[in-house]
Amino acid sequence: MKSSVEQLSATRAKLTVEVPFEELKPEFDNAYKSLAQQVSLPGFRKGKVPAKILEARLGRGSILNEVLNEMLPSRYSQAVEENDVKALGQPEIDIAELEDNDHVTFTAEVDVRPELEVPDFSDLSVEVDALEADEESVESELTNLRA
Repeated sequence: MKSSVEQLSATRAKLTVEVPFEELKPEFDNAYKSLAQQVSLPGFRKGKVPAKILEARLGRGSILNEVLNEMLPSRYSQAVEENDVKALGQPEIDIAELEDNDHVTFTAEVDVRPELEVPDFSDLSVEVDALEADEESVESELTNLRA
């Protein structure tokens, strides 16, 4: 998996992720298993339909759709971690390129935490004025508290 980050603004980033089909074998296995559980074909028990027959009956598109739905969250999270992006909120994901049996490329735009420059606090000094209380105001406050 290859990923790259492009800063769109101080608070927005665009991740571009390319995943080769060789890395998607577990997702394909899960997609075939999931679809086999949902489909009922004559001559096969539920969940026991071979992958080639599923692909012939349902079409490659439905299988790819299932694979993409399973693959996107994990690969997005992995790309965020790899590139040390501090994402905030849900991304806007777009499938940029889908070459069957070759690779899948998707982009994700997400809000990110801005980088802040914190000044050196050792240079700052603060002066606090001394509080002055006269005897009369102290006595009046004590009287109020006793009451």
